[in-house]
Amino acid sequence: QVQLVESGGGLVQPGGSLRLSCAASVDISDYYAMRWYRQAPGKERELVATIFRSGTPMHGDSVRGRFTISRDTAENTVYLQMNSLKSEDTAKYYCSAEKYAGGGASWGQGTAVTVSS
Repeated sequence: QVQLVESGGGLVQPGGSLRLSCAASVDISDYYAMRWYRQAPGKERELVATIFRSGTPMHGDSVRGRFTISRDTAENTVYLQMNSLKSEDTAKYYCSAEKYAGGGASWGQGTAVTVSS
């Protein structure tokens, strides 16, 4: 069973930065994709960023240029560097792991990010 533990959330002022971490209990280099999602109260879950087995990253339109997904395969950890944070980035951020394309995903418990002055 995959265990994913997110950390790094908190309260930050607009324009600030945070780095989220997702520590996995598995070899993430063996996984098709590791993703960051977010969900704000009353809103649909949104895909924020993906990093594929190849190491190729992809970022959603709303965060491109501000957020960067990366990974450390030696530590089995995925990161989300978030810069120039806006109030609309306030959400709970979740990490997911997909072993196979089109297969089911494992999820972490999430870490809350609040952007407010």
